[in-house]
Amino acid sequence: MMKIKDNFILKEIAGSYVVVPVRSRAVDFSGVIKLTESGAFLWRLLEKGADREELVAALLDEYEVDEVTASKDVDRFVDSLREADLLG
Repeated sequence: MMKIKDNFILKEIAGSYVVVPVRSRAVDFSGVIKLTESGAFLWRLLEKGADREELVAALLDEYEVDEVTASKDVDRFVDSLREADLLG
């Protein structure tokens, strides 16, 4: 199970998705993280504690993509969140 760390929220601003730190994280976090529509879709699942298999299955259900592409996209997305220290 993977989960987004506390004190980060997803906001939609003028059709764009951005991750915003709140409370104590706002002091520690510099920069802006922009997400695509599919990234925002995966983010919402991670807020609920989805695992890798659930993320891949959700992408397959939601988008017209094959399993290999969905798996690679999920891995890239999760890796980028880990690099930004957003996963707990």
